[in-house]
Amino acid sequence: MQETQHAIRHTQHPMRVAIVGGGIAGLATAYYLQEKARQAGLPLGYSLIESSATFGGKIVTDAQDGFVIEGGPDSFITQKPAALHLCRELGLEEQLLGTNDAQRKVYVLEGGQLRSLPDGVMLVVPTRFTPFALSPLISLPGKLRMGVDLFIPRRSEQSDESLADFIRRRLGQEALDKIAEPLMAGIHVADPERLSLQATFPRFIQLEQKYGSLIKGMLAQKAHGARHSRNGTGRKASLFMTLRGGLRELVEALVAQLEGELLPGTRLTGLAWASDGPTSANGRYCLRMDDGRTLLADAVILATPSYTAADLVEPMHPALAAELRAIRYVSTATVSLGFRRAEFEHPLNGFGFVVAARERSRLMACTWTSTKFNQRVPDEHLLLRAFVGGPRNQELVALPDEALIQLVREELRQVMGVNATPVIARVYRWPEANPQYDVGHLQQVDHIEAMATDLAGLHFTGSAYRGVGIPDCIQQGQHTAERVINELSQRRRPVDEAAAQP
Repeated sequence: MQETQHAIRHTQHPMRVAIVGGGIAGLATAYYLQEKARQAGLPLGYSLIESSATFGGKIVTDAQDGFVIEGGPDSFITQKPAALHLCRELGLEEQLLGTNDAQRKVYVLEGGQLRSLPDGVMLVVPTRFTPFALSPLISLPGKLRMGVDLFIPRRSEQSDESLADFIRRRLGQEALDKIAEPLMAGIHVADPERLSLQATFPRFIQLEQKYGSLIKGMLAQKAHGARHSRNGTGRKASLFMTLRGGLRELVEALVAQLEGELLPGTRLTGLAWASDGPTSANGRYCLRMDDGRTLLADAVILATPSYTAADLVEPMHPALAAELRAIRYVSTATVSLGFRRAEFEHPLNGFGFVVAARERSRLMACTWTSTKFNQRVPDEHLLLRAFVGGPRNQELVALPDEALIQLVREELRQVMGVNATPVIARVYRWPEANPQYDVGHLQQVDHIEAMATDLAGLHFTGSAYRGVGIPDCIQQGQHTAERVINELSQRRRPVDEAAAQP
């Protein structure tokens, strides 16, 4: 009888999932959907639809003449292990490349000068007394105010607050202006006065609640990490890692593993219920594409910007579309410049610099790429990457390439004294590509997901929702795949049981 049921189950037509968006979130979703369907013994097909000609989204690597230039992210954080685990699972372990931690120094452009972040500062919290006490970055009153964190009572309210409000409350205005705003808000390309603490730095909330002080909490975690390092074995992973040939290798490895229907260069123009409609137990979606084709799917995963998802769901659920559009986005651009080392006077003794908001510089930050990572330039060359746009200067992103390159060269001349002529230059624009996690963001996402239950089989994943980094997007893809497999398994079970009746 069991053999008969098994045979019947696998003669059923496979269910189909449509994944819209071929960035890292969509790729990870497809990969884990494939793996988990195989583990569950669920016959499943999927189509991955991407409007661009290539997959990868903001992961873009240009390898030319010995330079390895990243247009979007240049690395992933290993404290969130999803990306590291996926690289190893895909056989990329030998390609992993950590940062040059002996050169781990970050500067802050403040008062027109590059001032180094004191050794031992973890995010914004000092954990070593002497380097912090001797640092010219923070004034004596500012240092004393940061020390008051040791005595400020923990917050009793559970509601969300902005990063700016939190840092001001615990460490003071100067810590916000000179460290948290350029360094931490810069990670999210966001205004700290609006940036949700719960959605971006929940670790701070946990430290405050557990230890009553950020400084005490960071010191305790640092001590724990040191003990773990002594008791553990093996080489500790770098905090940030990339791949030797650039992050594009991760995209290529993922695509090579995918067995579903891959549709690059295909734009989805419409999403609607199929004829059986949402009230049917087997309700399906009909997807229309710009080449005239249609696709029927038992589930749809939208791994797109939230405003794109809003356009697709509006005919079916206008209120949900409005919630999706309420997630704000800002635009950025990266400008990478390569130089001959012999023509370059600055020592590039660090990973780069971030820019405080009150500075007149038109840059947000600059990474000294060839110092941060090895194997990024040909012999006797250097590589820098500047960031332009964001909440304060979005209009700069629309400048022509030559104007953007000239702007960056002028800023580097003023900040670093760079007069050399670049031998290579690359501009990458990311219009409306950076979601803003405003205060209350996680509650907003909860609301979106609750409203989406009205549309059975529809799911959202990607940087707009529960994390913007590569590991966040990979983990969201994994969780989304698990939910879809569980739902389709539950939907299929009654069919299998009915078919098995004598």
